[in-house]
Amino acid sequence: MRKTFYLIMGMLAGAVVGAAAAILLAPYSGKEMQKRIRTRAQELIDEGKRAAIARRAELQVQLEGFKRGTPVTISEGAPEQPAA
Repeated sequence: MRKTFYLIMGMLAGAVVGAAAAILLAPYSGKEMQKRIRTRAQELIDEGKRAAIARRAELQVQLEGFKRGTPVTISEGAPEQPAA
């Protein structure tokens, strides 16, 4: 019981020291850091949406090829279409 108590107290003390160090050593103010995080998160969301749109277009091309019965080569990049 005593070991568990000391473990929990040590973890809490470490969390407090870590939080204080993070606040004191942060390179930006709180509002500026929030703005930077929000901006970066929005950039990542937009990048993910663009990638999803591009992948959806690739998959639609492949689906249409399968529907027509033409072979579609699947590769790392964009799908290669056979010459018609």
